[in-house]
Amino acid sequence: MSATNRTAGTGRLLTGVAWAVLLLGLWLWGREATGGYSAPTTGDVAAVGRPLGVPLPPAHEPLDGATPERVEIPSLSIDAPVAPRELDSEGAIEPPPYAKPGTVGWYGSGTEPGTEGAALFVGHVDTETKPAVFYGLSAAQPGAKVRVSRSDGTVAEFTVDDVQVFTRERFDAQKAYGPRKDGRAELRLITCGGTYDHTSRAYTANVVVSAYLTGERSGGRNPVRHLARPEVRSPSEPPAGPVLDRGVRAAGVARHGTGGRVVRPDTKGHSRTDHRCGAEGF
Repeated sequence: MSATNRTAGTGRLLTGVAWAVLLLGLWLWGREATGGYSAPTTGDVAAVGRPLGVPLPPAHEPLDGATPERVEIPSLSIDAPVAPRELDSEGAIEPPPYAKPGTVGWYGSGTEPGTEGAALFVGHVDTETKPAVFYGLSAAQPGAKVRVSRSDGTVAEFTVDDVQVFTRERFDAQKAYGPRKDGRAELRLITCGGTYDHTSRAYTANVVVSAYLTGERSGGRNPVRHLARPEVRSPSEPPAGPVLDRGVRAAGVARHGTGGRVVRPDTKGHSRTDHRCGAEGF
Protein backbone atom coordinates (compact mmCIF):
# COMPACT_ATOMS: atom_id res chain seq x y z
CA MET A 1 0.00 0.00 0.00
CA SER A 2 1.44 3.37 -0.96
CA ALA A 3 1.99 6.33 1.35
CA THR A 4 -0.70 8.17 -0.57
CA ASN A 5 -3.24 5.47 0.23
CA ARG A 6 -2.24 5.43 3.89
CA THR A 7 -2.78 9.15 4.33
CA ALA A 8 -5.58 10.02 1.93
CA GLY A 9 -8.09 12.55 3.18
CA THR A 10 -5.85 14.05 5.86
CA GLY A 11 -4.80 17.66 6.17
CA ARG A 12 -1.36 19.14 5.66
CA LEU A 13 -0.74 21.19 8.79
CA LEU A 14 -0.93 20.62 12.50
CA THR A 15 -2.80 23.13 14.59
CA GLY A 16 -1.09 25.16 17.28
CA VAL A 17 -2.97 23.13 19.87
CA ALA A 18 -1.57 19.86 18.50
CA TRP A 19 2.01 21.10 18.74
CA ALA A 20 1.35 22.46 22.23
CA VAL A 21 0.18 19.02 23.36
CA LEU A 22 3.27 17.49 21.79
CA LEU A 23 5.64 19.85 23.54
CA LEU A 24 3.92 19.47 26.90
CA GLY A 25 4.48 15.74 27.00
CA LEU A 26 7.96 15.65 25.48
CA TRP A 27 9.91 15.89 28.71
CA LEU A 28 7.81 13.66 30.98
CA TRP A 29 9.95 10.51 30.78
CA GLY A 30 12.38 9.55 33.50
CA ARG A 31 10.42 8.75 36.63
CA GLU A 32 12.01 6.35 39.12
CA ALA A 33 15.34 6.21 37.31
CA THR A 34 18.16 4.57 39.25
CA GLY A 35 21.88 4.12 38.69
CA GLY A 36 22.84 2.46 35.44
CA TYR A 37 25.42 2.14 32.74
CA SER A 38 27.11 5.46 32.03
CA ALA A 39 27.06 6.38 28.35
CA PRO A 40 29.31 9.05 26.80
CA THR A 41 28.09 12.52 27.59
CA THR A 42 29.13 16.10 27.10
CA GLY A 43 28.18 19.20 28.98
CA ASP A 44 27.23 20.91 25.73
CA VAL A 45 24.66 19.76 23.23
CA ALA A 46 25.00 20.72 19.60
CA ALA A 47 23.94 19.63 16.16
CA VAL A 48 25.88 18.11 13.32
CA GLY A 49 24.83 20.21 10.33
CA ARG A 50 25.97 19.51 6.78
CA PRO A 51 28.92 21.81 5.90
CA LEU A 52 28.37 24.15 2.98
CA GLY A 53 29.26 22.66 -0.39
CA VAL A 54 29.28 19.05 0.83
CA PRO A 55 27.45 16.95 -1.79
CA LEU A 56 24.83 14.44 -0.77
CA PRO A 57 22.99 12.05 -3.10
CA PRO A 58 19.76 13.19 -4.75
CA ALA A 59 16.51 11.98 -3.27
CA HIS A 60 15.05 8.76 -4.65
CA GLU A 61 11.36 8.74 -5.49
CA PRO A 62 9.19 7.22 -2.73
CA LEU A 63 8.59 3.49 -2.78
CA ASP A 64 5.43 1.45 -2.38
CA GLY A 65 4.53 0.66 1.20
CA ALA A 66 6.15 -2.22 3.09
CA THR A 67 6.85 -2.75 6.77
CA PRO A 68 10.41 -2.57 8.14
CA GLU A 69 12.16 -5.69 9.42
CA ARG A 70 15.75 -4.60 10.13
CA VAL A 71 17.73 -1.38 10.25
CA GLU A 72 21.46 -1.13 9.60
CA ILE A 73 23.80 1.83 10.09
CA PRO A 74 27.20 0.47 9.01
CA SER A 75 29.21 3.48 10.22
CA LEU A 76 27.89 2.95 13.76
CA SER A 77 27.98 -0.87 13.67
CA ILE A 78 24.21 -0.95 14.21
CA ASP A 79 22.34 -3.91 12.72
CA ALA A 80 19.09 -4.52 14.57
CA PRO A 81 15.63 -6.01 14.19
CA VAL A 82 12.70 -3.61 13.97
CA ALA A 83 9.46 -4.25 15.83
CA PRO A 84 6.22 -2.34 15.20
CA ARG A 85 4.89 -0.60 18.26
CA GLU A 86 1.44 0.82 18.85
CA LEU A 87 -0.14 3.18 21.33
CA ASP A 88 -1.03 2.30 24.89
CA SER A 89 -4.12 3.48 26.77
CA GLU A 90 -2.43 6.82 27.52
CA GLY A 91 -1.63 7.49 23.88
CA ALA A 92 2.06 6.65 24.23
CA ILE A 93 3.89 4.21 22.00
CA GLU A 94 4.67 0.88 23.65
CA PRO A 95 8.48 0.76 23.82
CA PRO A 96 10.56 -2.31 23.00
CA PRO A 97 11.01 -4.24 26.25
CA TYR A 98 14.22 -3.73 28.20
CA ALA A 99 14.73 -7.48 27.84
CA LYS A 100 15.39 -6.72 24.15
CA PRO A 101 17.69 -3.68 24.28
CA GLY A 102 18.93 -4.40 20.77
CA THR A 103 15.50 -3.93 19.16
CA VAL A 104 14.42 -0.73 17.40
CA GLY A 105 10.79 0.35 17.66
CA TRP A 106 8.88 1.65 14.64
CA TYR A 107 5.59 3.50 15.03
CA GLY A 108 3.49 1.03 13.08
CA SER A 109 0.49 3.29 12.54
CA GLY A 110 2.68 6.01 11.10
CA THR A 111 4.64 6.30 7.87
CA GLU A 112 6.22 3.16 6.43
CA PRO A 113 9.93 3.76 5.76
CA GLY A 114 10.48 4.42 2.07
CA THR A 115 7.06 5.97 1.51
CA GLU A 116 6.34 9.69 1.40
CA GLY A 117 6.58 11.41 4.77
CA ALA A 118 8.78 10.90 7.81
CA ALA A 119 8.92 7.40 9.33
CA LEU A 120 9.73 7.25 13.03
CA PHE A 121 12.22 4.86 14.64
CA VAL A 122 12.97 4.99 18.37
CA GLY A 123 15.41 2.99 20.46
CA HIS A 124 17.00 2.62 23.87
CA VAL A 125 20.34 4.29 24.45
CA ASP A 126 21.14 2.00 27.40
CA THR A 127 19.71 -0.11 30.17
CA GLU A 128 20.64 -0.12 33.83
CA THR A 129 23.54 -2.45 33.07
CA LYS A 130 24.77 -1.97 29.50
CA PRO A 131 24.55 0.07 26.29
CA ALA A 132 21.55 -0.48 24.04
CA VAL A 133 20.88 -0.24 20.32
CA PHE A 134 21.07 3.57 19.94
CA TYR A 135 23.93 4.10 22.40
CA GLY A 136 26.13 5.65 19.70
CA LEU A 137 23.41 7.31 17.62
CA SER A 138 24.57 10.87 18.24
CA ALA A 139 27.92 10.03 16.60
CA ALA A 140 26.21 9.71 13.19
CA GLN A 141 27.58 12.05 10.54
CA PRO A 142 25.94 13.64 7.47
CA GLY A 143 26.38 11.28 4.54
CA ALA A 144 26.12 8.12 6.65
CA LYS A 145 23.93 5.37 5.20
CA VAL A 146 20.90 3.89 6.94
CA ARG A 147 19.53 0.72 5.34
CA VAL A 148 16.06 -0.56 6.15
CA SER A 149 15.17 -4.11 5.08
CA ARG A 150 11.47 -4.30 4.29
CA SER A 151 8.83 -7.01 4.18
CA ASP A 152 8.57 -6.94 0.37
CA GLY A 153 12.20 -8.02 0.03
CA THR A 154 13.54 -4.56 -0.81
CA VAL A 155 16.15 -2.58 1.06
CA ALA A 156 15.50 1.16 1.32
CA GLU A 157 18.72 3.13 1.65
CA PHE A 158 18.60 6.49 3.41
CA THR A 159 21.35 9.10 3.70
CA VAL A 160 21.77 11.13 6.89
CA ASP A 161 21.59 14.85 6.21
CA ASP A 162 21.84 16.12 9.78
CA VAL A 163 21.91 15.21 13.45
CA GLN A 164 20.11 17.51 15.87
CA VAL A 165 20.30 17.52 19.65
CA PHE A 166 17.26 19.44 20.85
CA THR A 167 17.32 20.91 24.34
CA ARG A 168 14.14 21.88 26.14
CA GLU A 169 14.84 25.54 25.52
CA ARG A 170 15.25 25.31 21.76
CA PHE A 171 13.05 22.34 20.89
CA ASP A 172 11.10 22.80 17.66
CA ALA A 173 8.71 19.91 17.04
CA GLN A 174 8.06 20.80 13.40
CA LYS A 175 11.79 20.99 12.67
CA ALA A 176 12.49 17.79 14.57
CA TYR A 177 9.75 15.56 13.20
CA GLY A 178 8.09 17.25 10.23
CA PRO A 179 9.17 16.35 6.67
CA ARG A 180 11.88 18.61 5.28
CA LYS A 181 10.60 18.51 1.69
CA ASP A 182 7.20 17.65 0.24
CA GLY A 183 7.04 14.46 -1.77
CA ARG A 184 10.17 12.98 -0.19
CA ALA A 185 10.58 9.76 1.81
CA GLU A 186 12.35 10.52 5.07
CA LEU A 187 13.38 8.78 8.28
CA ARG A 188 13.84 9.97 11.86
CA LEU A 189 15.86 7.97 14.38
CA ILE A 190 15.35 9.21 17.91
CA THR A 191 16.85 8.57 21.31
CA CYS A 192 17.56 10.60 24.43
CA GLY A 193 20.57 12.78 25.11
CA GLY A 194 21.94 15.64 27.08
CA THR A 195 22.50 14.95 30.74
CA TYR A 196 20.29 13.06 33.14
CA ASP A 197 18.71 15.41 35.67
CA HIS A 198 18.23 13.48 38.92
CA THR A 199 16.06 16.24 40.37
CA SER A 200 13.46 16.22 37.60
CA ARG A 201 14.26 12.59 36.74
CA ALA A 202 14.34 13.40 33.05
CA TYR A 203 16.82 13.86 30.25
CA THR A 204 17.69 17.34 29.08
CA ALA A 205 17.65 16.71 25.32
CA ASN A 206 16.56 14.50 22.43
CA VAL A 207 18.93 13.24 19.74
CA VAL A 208 17.21 13.28 16.33
CA VAL A 209 18.97 11.84 13.28
CA SER A 210 17.28 12.87 10.03
CA ALA A 211 17.76 10.96 6.79
CA TYR A 212 16.08 10.79 3.38
CA LEU A 213 15.63 8.03 0.79
CA THR A 214 18.47 7.90 -1.75
CA GLY A 215 18.34 4.36 -3.13
CA GLU A 216 16.71 0.94 -3.07
CA ARG A 217 17.53 -2.61 -4.06
CA SER A 218 16.12 -6.07 -3.91
CA GLY A 219 17.14 -8.31 -1.03
CA GLY A 220 20.38 -10.24 -1.24
CA ARG A 221 23.60 -8.79 -2.64
CA ASN A 222 22.28 -6.71 -5.51
CA PRO A 223 23.69 -3.17 -5.48
CA VAL A 224 21.56 -0.29 -4.28
CA ARG A 225 20.11 1.74 -7.15
CA HIS A 226 20.80 5.47 -6.90
CA LEU A 227 20.06 8.47 -9.01
CA ALA A 228 23.11 9.94 -10.72
CA ARG A 229 23.44 13.60 -9.80
CA PRO A 230 24.37 14.66 -6.26
CA GLU A 231 22.74 17.55 -4.50
CA VAL A 232 25.12 20.29 -3.38
CA ARG A 233 23.99 22.70 -0.74
CA SER A 234 24.10 26.32 -1.84
CA PRO A 235 26.46 28.61 0.10
CA SER A 236 23.41 30.77 0.84
CA GLU A 237 21.53 27.90 2.50
CA PRO A 238 21.73 28.21 6.30
CA PRO A 239 23.18 25.29 8.24
CA ALA A 240 20.75 22.96 9.98
CA GLY A 241 22.15 23.95 13.36
CA PRO A 242 25.39 24.61 15.24
CA VAL A 243 28.13 22.40 13.81
CA LEU A 244 29.43 19.87 16.30
CA ASP A 245 33.16 19.91 16.98
CA ARG A 246 34.67 16.91 15.21
CA GLY A 247 36.34 15.85 18.45
CA VAL A 248 33.02 15.35 20.17
CA ARG A 249 31.93 11.91 19.04
CA ALA A 250 28.80 11.49 21.12
CA ALA A 251 27.21 14.85 21.75
CA GLY A 252 24.67 14.80 24.50
CA VAL A 253 24.13 11.07 24.97
CA ALA A 254 23.36 10.43 28.61
CA ARG A 255 22.39 7.50 30.84
CA HIS A 256 19.56 5.48 32.43
CA GLY A 257 17.65 4.44 29.30
CA THR A 258 15.71 6.45 26.80
CA GLY A 259 12.07 7.02 26.05
CA GLY A 260 9.63 7.65 23.27
CA ARG A 261 6.00 8.61 23.18
CA VAL A 262 4.12 8.99 19.96
CA VAL A 263 0.64 10.40 19.48
CA ARG A 264 -1.18 9.12 16.40
CA PRO A 265 -0.31 11.19 13.31
CA ASP A 266 -2.79 13.93 12.50
CA THR A 267 -1.69 14.75 8.97
CA LYS A 268 0.18 13.37 6.02
CA GLY A 269 3.81 13.24 7.01
CA HIS A 270 3.29 15.41 10.11
CA SER A 271 3.24 13.13 13.14
CA ARG A 272 2.31 14.46 16.53
CA THR A 273 5.36 13.01 18.22
CA ASP A 274 5.66 13.19 21.97
CA HIS A 275 9.10 11.76 22.76
CA ARG A 276 9.72 11.36 26.46
CA CYS A 277 13.00 10.11 27.91
CA GLY A 278 13.59 8.00 30.99
CA ALA A 279 13.72 4.63 32.65
CA GLU A 280 10.04 3.84 32.10
CA GLY A 281 10.18 4.57 28.38
CA PHE A 282 12.77 3.99 25.70
